[in-house]
Amino acid sequence: MRIAVLSETDPNERRVAATPETVKKYAGLGGEVVVTRGAGTGAGVPDADFEAAGAKLAGSNAETVAGADVVLAIRRPDGLSGLKRGALVIASMDPYGRDAELKALAEAGASAFAMEFMPRITRAQVMDILSSQANLAGYRAVVDGAAEYGRAIPMMMTAAGTVPAAKIFIMGVGVAGLQAIATARRLGAVVTATDVRPATKEQVESLGAKFLAVEDEEFKQAQTAGGYAKEMSKEYQAKQAALTASHIAKQDIVVTTALIPGRPAPKLITAEMVRSMKPGSVIVDLAVERGGNCELAKANETVVSDNGVKIVGYVNVGARLPATASALFARNLYAFVETLVDKKEKKLAVNWDDELVKATLLTRDGAVVHPNFQPKG
Repeated sequence: MRIAVLSETDPNERRVAATPETVKKYAGLGGEVVVTRGAGTGAGVPDADFEAAGAKLAGSNAETVAGADVVLAIRRPDGLSGLKRGALVIASMDPYGRDAELKALAEAGASAFAMEFMPRITRAQVMDILSSQANLAGYRAVVDGAAEYGRAIPMMMTAAGTVPAAKIFIMGVGVAGLQAIATARRLGAVVTATDVRPATKEQVESLGAKFLAVEDEEFKQAQTAGGYAKEMSKEYQAKQAALTASHIAKQDIVVTTALIPGRPAPKLITAEMVRSMKPGSVIVDLAVERGGNCELAKANETVVSDNGVKIVGYVNVGARLPATASALFARNLYAFVETLVDKKEKKLAVNWDDELVKATLLTRDGAVVHPNFQPKG
C-alpha cells in the first residue's frame, strides 16, 4: 500500500498533509509512504525528518503519485496524470463551483474524498479538519488583530494612570469564534459576541463574554440539524444589522467568522459601519476567501479605511501557524485513512457503505457521485 504525500502548489499554502508522527503510523498500517521533496519546508519539517521516520522521497508530485494507492494533500491536487485508477485522493476539496475540477478528478480515475464534508458525529470528531483548522484560525485572528491594534489589550493600572481594556467583538460563534473569544479573554479584553444560532448564547457566556443578538422567534429556529447556521430572512438581517451597527461603533477590534457552507460569506459589516468606528480600530475578516463578512475586506490585503480603520484580510489563516496546523490536519487525515484499511491484511479495504465514506466521497469509477453535485431536474 503506497501512500503519497504531495507538496502543495498554492503559493499561500505552507501546510503539509503528513508529519513524521503520522508517517510512522502509516507504516504501522502497512503503508509505504512517499513524500515529495520539500513538501514540509513551509511547516518546518525538513526532508531528513521524513526520511528518519521511514518515508521515501520523490523529486516531484508526479513521481510521488505514480503507483500510489492513497494520495494525501492539504488542498485539492491538480494535474494527477499518471494516477492509478481507483486510487484514493484525500484532501480539502473546495468543490462548490468547481465542476471542471471535479470532472478532471473523475476522469483521472480518482476516488476523491472531501475531508470538509466529514459528518459531525462522535466517531468523526478526530477527522474533522474544519474544526481543527478553524480553532487555530480563531486564535490567530485575535493575535493578528492585537498586533495591528496600536494599544494594549488588557486593563493596566500604572503609576502614570490606568490603561482601559480593549473591547473585542466576535461575529460568528462556531469553532473559530469560540477560540477567538477564549483568546481575547486570555489577553484581558472586554469581549462580546454574536451569532444567529441560539445554542451559542450559553457557549459565549460560559467563556466569560457577553452575547449580543436579536432574540426573536426566527432566531430560535436559526440552526440546521447539522449544527450550522441557516441563512436568515432579510427582515431579521436588518434588525440584527441595526443592533450590531451601534455596537461596532464602540469596539476596538472586531473578528468576523461567519460562513455558510456552499454560499458566499454573508455581509455583516458595511462601509458605513466601518466609518462609525474609531481611528486605529481593527477588523479581522476570517471569511475573506468567500467574499468577506466586511464590505471593504480584500483577500490577502490589510485595507486602511478613510477614517483610519484597518481591515485585515489574510486568506488561509490556519496556514499562518503552519507547524501546528499541519500536525492537526495530518492527524485528521490519518484517523480517516485508518478506517479504510484492513489492519490484519495490511491493505486497503474501503467499506463504500460506511457513513463517513458516503458523506465525503466525491468521485468514483470515472464519475462524480456525491449527491450535492448531481444535475438538477
